[in-house]
Amino acid sequence: MSRLENLKKQAKQFVRWHREGRHPVAAIIRGNLRGWADLTDAQIMAGPFRLADAQRLIARREGHETWAALIAQGDAPMATEKPATYPQQPVLLTAEPNIFVTDFARAQAYYAEALGFRTAFTYGDPPFYGQVVRDGAMICLRQVRAPALDHSVGDDLLSASVVVSNARLLFLELEGRGAVMRQALKRAPWHGQGQGNFIVADPDGNLIQFGGRTD
Repeated sequence: MSRLENLKKQAKQFVRWHREGRHPVAAIIRGNLRGWADLTDAQIMAGPFRLADAQRLIARREGHETWAALIAQGDAPMATEKPATYPQQPVLLTAEPNIFVTDFARAQAYYAEALGFRTAFTYGDPPFYGQVVRDGAMICLRQVRAPALDHSVGDDLLSASVVVSNARLLFLELEGRGAVMRQALKRAPWHGQGQGNFIVADPDGNLIQFGGRTD
């Protein structure tokens, strides 16, 4: 198989991986396409990804700006083209806390119904791993055989902390949804004037803190 034919097959493979929901392809897309650099994995997987996008990805990875330029080169070795340059300093884009649960389906339902998250993807049949998202917040759920937290060492261990634009409004919403409140909304002066937080518990006792404005 020629090099060019192999690259064409790779482009089709990337499209297939995206369509099948294979999450690792998101990092490949983000690292090679400028317009996708600031998107999260969930946003990349939820959006369209066409063959033309995959071909542009391959072209940029091979040091060309366009697929047409790559095709024009054919199977000849690259001459003076240089790969696209990227910032030398790494940029941290986001964090995705992993929450360990003993019943994935139960946790998935709770995060959707009580906390207002939607499922971005699941993995396994039946699912044992997945990600739930709400606006810019992303939480990964991982099923384990037994509770991962030893609550005997402390009953206030947070599994995740989420910053929200208005903690008071979210508190009222989640309270109405039936979320289990471990700590009601209270002012937190160390966060700044007019700031506060509250804590919810999931069915496995994992504690999620939400903090932000309270006025």
